[in-house]
Amino acid sequence: MGILQIVVVIVILILLVKPMGTYLYHVFSNEPNRTDRWFAGTEKGIYKLIGLKKRDGMSWKKYALSFVLTNIVLVAFSYIFLRLQRGLPLNPNGIADMEQTLSFNTVISFMTNTNLQHYSGETGVSYFSQMAVITMMMFTSAASGFSVAVAFVRGITGQKSVGNFFEDFVKAHIRVFIPLALLVSLVLVGLHVPQTLKPSLEVTTLEGQTQQIAIGPVASLESIKHLGTNGGGFFGANSAHPFENPNPLTNVLEILSMWMLPASLPYMYGLFAKNKRQGWVIFTAMMTLFVLLLGLNYYAETKGNPAINALGIESSQGSMEGKEVRFGIPQSSLFTSVTTAATTGSVNNMHDTLTPLGGITPLALMMLNNVFGGKGVGLINMLMYAIMGVFLCGLMVGRTPEFLGRKIEAKEMKLIAIAILVHPFIILVPTAGAFLTDLGNGSITNPGFHGLSQVLYEYVSSAANNGSGFEGLADNTTFWNVTTGIVMLLGRYVSIIAMLAVAGSLIQKKPVPETIGTFRTDNGLFTGILIGTVVIIGALTFLPVIVLGPIAEYLTLR
Repeated sequence: MGILQIVVVIVILILLVKPMGTYLYHVFSNEPNRTDRWFAGTEKGIYKLIGLKKRDGMSWKKYALSFVLTNIVLVAFSYIFLRLQRGLPLNPNGIADMEQTLSFNTVISFMTNTNLQHYSGETGVSYFSQMAVITMMMFTSAASGFSVAVAFVRGITGQKSVGNFFEDFVKAHIRVFIPLALLVSLVLVGLHVPQTLKPSLEVTTLEGQTQQIAIGPVASLESIKHLGTNGGGFFGANSAHPFENPNPLTNVLEILSMWMLPASLPYMYGLFAKNKRQGWVIFTAMMTLFVLLLGLNYYAETKGNPAINALGIESSQGSMEGKEVRFGIPQSSLFTSVTTAATTGSVNNMHDTLTPLGGITPLALMMLNNVFGGKGVGLINMLMYAIMGVFLCGLMVGRTPEFLGRKIEAKEMKLIAIAILVHPFIILVPTAGAFLTDLGNGSITNPGFHGLSQVLYEYVSSAANNGSGFEGLADNTTFWNVTTGIVMLLGRYVSIIAMLAVAGSLIQKKPVPETIGTFRTDNGLFTGILIGTVVIIGALTFLPVIVLGPIAEYLTLR
């Protein structure tokens, strides 16, 4: 029954891929289509308001600069709001101003689509901050990532230009995230997720004691939290909290919300490439890696904790520590895998309590950062590995590699090397530094191998712009706020700018006619090469630290 639950959700997702991918193509192809009747008027008003008279295509440099500057402006306003939230409206619970390093970490976290929270949602931010800062950046960070992904796809598929960032940014809001978020919010309210501006409820318990129950505009945050693969929770317990995720139906809805758009992007890419099989190759590679890692997590959690099993304690339900009974192992394992594959960071169980082997799955999915991935980043990263695979095959047969009719040369490979190498660098170096400094060591609450996993997870989550954590790490300190903030910045912007540069380089090249010697990238053979490239590079990079953490912990429990 558990496997059947998982299979049903995956089948529903696959059925959504084609219609959603087609819709996204119509939104961003900039060709007249039926969606114009509903949204074009609103968009024209916004273009006029922001002074966007001509929506001509930009160079990749101008596109990247527009993306970065827009993010900087939003970060500046958000930082001010958090620092002054005590005196701002919609603060019925009198929540104090946020400390400066925590404010820095929070605004960077939400602008980079990471949503790493070193504060507890119900006590750390006011209703105004939840809406004007947290929810606002959930929309804008997702729209930013979507825009960059579309620009990259345009570049490598030979469109006239990478597009106009501000047009893409507006369309992502008006035609994708706002309508979907409104729909999901209404469904969640119907399923008893709170949506109110009233202060915390004061109730009397059965023992006659007074208890404060936090409520607020939860449903609206939950919808964009998952649709935008953001993950930041209104409550500290995130989607394990019954107000955020009351029952198995809302659980499935949230899984599909955070999975549907990233899974549809490969199909959109296939339509841009005028070859749907190109999209299905990328999707198949992603789904194959996902199912393998999901299987590892599900197997490990159903077998239970080896140390507890050795005591003779009944464990037929598997390792239920840190999990909600209303979800059980199947929906907990699926949620864990999807939230780290899609770099959402939302959790319906505590990842710190996963069995050692089960904990490898979220770590590995974030380390790869290309198995569906967040809003656009996963597709960009998987296409990066596809170009890498073509390059390696070209070297083996002595031909200049080509991808979608463009030659892959030294310039593109240098940029791809930067994007590939920066990810492990900003994970492994800070992890080592945390153990070498007293500033980092004082926050590590678990000694031994699990302590290494906790620190590693914190930086992997930050670098992959995921935001979930092995909670138990005392991370609300200057050291963790600043170091993870820097890692989030580098993890978001270095790779994105490098890959936009690749798109800008490829778009300037003349197409090469396909011949009998052209290496095909739309068949099963290339799917296997792509999976192999991802696995080999990932294993060479991260396997040693996985051995020192989760695997070593597992062996000590035997």
